[in-house]
Amino acid sequence: MFTGLSHVSIVVPDLDAATQRLRETYGLIVGETRTNAEQGVHLAYVELGNARIELMAPSRPDSPVAKFLERNPKGGIHHVSLNIDDMQAATGALSAAGVRILGDGRAQYNVAGERIAFLHPADFLGALVELEEHKG
Repeated sequence: MFTGLSHVSIVVPDLDAATQRLRETYGLIVGETRTNAEQGVHLAYVELGNARIELMAPSRPDSPVAKFLERNPKGGIHHVSLNIDDMQAATGALSAAGVRILGDGRAQYNVAGERIAFLHPADFLGALVELEEHKG
């Protein structure tokens, strides 16, 4: 079902400052900033070969990421994203096992147009997990 780690998402209060720190302190290259209007976030990725770090900052005050920053003003790890081949099969099997899939049942997509879904943290050792579909 799971084919690998896609990325770890870190919420930051200031995307430009985070990008500068990662570049200057760690020598990491952060890609272009993108916006996912549906999720209410600005984001950018650090490519690490077999996985990525996703930096997220709110694009509107009512987004889940803005609410995360209210509770964690300095930011922090938001979720872990796992690759899967087939969203329907994975969410069906997980639901049958009692795992709660977050959302209203409508398909969700990331900025690359890939299908995503989130698992309730209480059903995965207290961690918010994103499933990211990568066909083939």
